[in-house]
Amino acid sequence: MKYRKSEAKAYAREHMRGLWGASLTPFSPDLRLDEAGLLANLRHWIDDLALGGIFMSGKEGEFFSLSLAERKRTFEIAVEEAHGRCGTIMSCWDMDLQNTLDLMRHAEAIGADWVIVQSPILYFGAHTDETVTEYFRYLSDRVNIGIALWNNPDHGYIMSPRLCARLADLPNIVAIKDSVPRDQYAELTRLAGDRILVSNPSEEEWLDNVVELDWQVYLASPPAFLMQTKADRRFQRYTDLAMGGEVARAREIRDSLEPVRRALRESRPAGKQQAQLKYWLELLGQVGGPVRPPLLPLTEGERARIRQAFAGCGLGRPAPPGSASRSPAAAAR
Repeated sequence: MKYRKSEAKAYAREHMRGLWGASLTPFSPDLRLDEAGLLANLRHWIDDLALGGIFMSGKEGEFFSLSLAERKRTFEIAVEEAHGRCGTIMSCWDMDLQNTLDLMRHAEAIGADWVIVQSPILYFGAHTDETVTEYFRYLSDRVNIGIALWNNPDHGYIMSPRLCARLADLPNIVAIKDSVPRDQYAELTRLAGDRILVSNPSEEEWLDNVVELDWQVYLASPPAFLMQTKADRRFQRYTDLAMGGEVARAREIRDSLEPVRRALRESRPAGKQQAQLKYWLELLGQVGGPVRPPLLPLTEGERARIRQAFAGCGLGRPAPPGSASRSPAAAAR
């Protein structure tokens, strides 16, 4: 641990910054965990893209098809490779509360910076504010590591801004990935922005959130490495400009990425997000590999449409002027 439990909020405010990528988990053709492929991707994300942090084994990473041992192994690989060069946050939610706690304790033991936990699945109307509060209090009481909340509608409800603000009072709740409409996460920022770092995974809303809500961390989503190359880091560039107050120039560069956004959006087959993103990784020269069942693989026709969209989006071409980040923080990494 790099901080005491009582220091968790201050440590996160100082160190949880910039663009964080939500990792995809590469598998070999026989569907085993591809450790070498994961390591290669991490090195690219850390060394070439200089991401602020890596989010491991979440929904994009197909956590639901990984064993507990495999999830722990992905945590270990990320911590070993990051080695202080970027932050790490481990996705630890599981249907079984004790499995969640086990994953959190493992992340703490191996030196991860933070963990992130989704709101619980609760049946028969049990998702009351009191039940959800006690769920996170139970976890907070049993670990010292800083915890990020993950609020999304996948579990049949969302946590209100007032509930999230209440949870922010727990001593080691440090951040939230608030996958809700903008009016709701903006309200949470107003209610508790001094106690919890608020973020949302939408790249399209990111610049406005930096400028209007004074956010400091994009926590976390695959666009951090899907929309950039070593030579073309416009996402990082417009982030640095926005954080430095050069808003007009930031918007210009942000808008120049619209062909990439459109290519990703329009080439995505229904129900095959992870498969599409893994193939996109391969087109970028990274390691993707197949998805595990029950997810479905791409058809040859779907792969052809993704290739066509990728070829027309501009990422594979020489870098546009001004695409490389020149921020002191990026240069230091």
